[in-house]
Amino acid sequence: MTKQEIKLANLNTLAEYHEKLRKEPQLRQLFFELTLKCNENCFHCGSSCAADMPDGLPVEKYKEILREVKARYGTRSLIAVTGGEPLLYKDFFELTSYITELGFHWGMTSNATLITKDVARRLHETGMRGISISIDGLRETHDRYRGLPGGYDKAMVGIQNLIDEGVPGPIMVTTVVNHENIEELDALFEVFDDVDINEWRLTGLEPIGRALDHPDMLLTPEDNIRLMKFIKEKREQKLPVEYSCCHYLGLEYEADVRDWYFLCNAGVYVAGILVDGSVTACLDIPKGEKTIQGNIYDTPFCDIWEKEFKIFRTPLSERNERCAACPEARFCRGGSYHSWDYEKEEPKVCFQGVLF
Repeated sequence: MTKQEIKLANLNTLAEYHEKLRKEPQLRQLFFELTLKCNENCFHCGSSCAADMPDGLPVEKYKEILREVKARYGTRSLIAVTGGEPLLYKDFFELTSYITELGFHWGMTSNATLITKDVARRLHETGMRGISISIDGLRETHDRYRGLPGGYDKAMVGIQNLIDEGVPGPIMVTTVVNHENIEELDALFEVFDDVDINEWRLTGLEPIGRALDHPDMLLTPEDNIRLMKFIKEKREQKLPVEYSCCHYLGLEYEADVRDWYFLCNAGVYVAGILVDGSVTACLDIPKGEKTIQGNIYDTPFCDIWEKEFKIFRTPLSERNERCAACPEARFCRGGSYHSWDYEKEEPKVCFQGVLF
């Protein structure tokens, strides 16, 4: 079989699996939006976080949800704690210790600026199994984008503190690539090639959150092609660089710029609980009447997971005539739920005519 034939066979197998998964979803990752407080003020923040934003649920409510999930499904789900900056949640270490005590694995997203040697030690002690840290450019660029002078240096120190502590699980750096900082990819690669991280993950700036105010920063078609070629070249050299889970990329790039094929896990593997107790799928998905599935103050989380989420368990492509008619619809299924326009019922990001 040719490489293309192998990819087609795998994509068809995945499409069949996804059809089954929509009928029999599996909760594999549960996000807790612990807080919208953040010590940075990123121009592209999908949740518009800031220093004066609210915290999430009381710690006892999170513990109640964890016990409920364990009683119904066991401890197979990864608990992902995020924010804002989750380390600003006042009961962070009490909660993460409890997650580990119950037998769950947990990981987190962070800007790493608050990860001192002591914090790295406590993350290790409370059982952290993985972390995604945001670095969005070289020093001046990163600090400008994220609104925190010295943020780059603090984040790099935080990464090194985690490495020195020997925390189990992967340390991943995530970079949001835009029309400007794409020029720094080679220089950033040199930086991270000298740091003992497990993975450098690149994702394009998405038209959500504050990024909607900066359309000039979105990637052009030429930028997207350049980004794919950059990642593919590094991976051909067996270097740990990959594209994010977002978007169907076509036969040329699927399984070449990341380890497997596109599958938006929202609502079939992934659920999230927002700071106000609202339940959705991926936390990057716009909050609205169609995407919020309930609230844990009204209905137990597991009941919401089992009885709701219908919008996430039917292909988005069925909501748009052009998508439905696309020859790649079986593999794309309308793309990622976080980049769908729920008012116009169309994708905000589509690589047809760009990558395939």
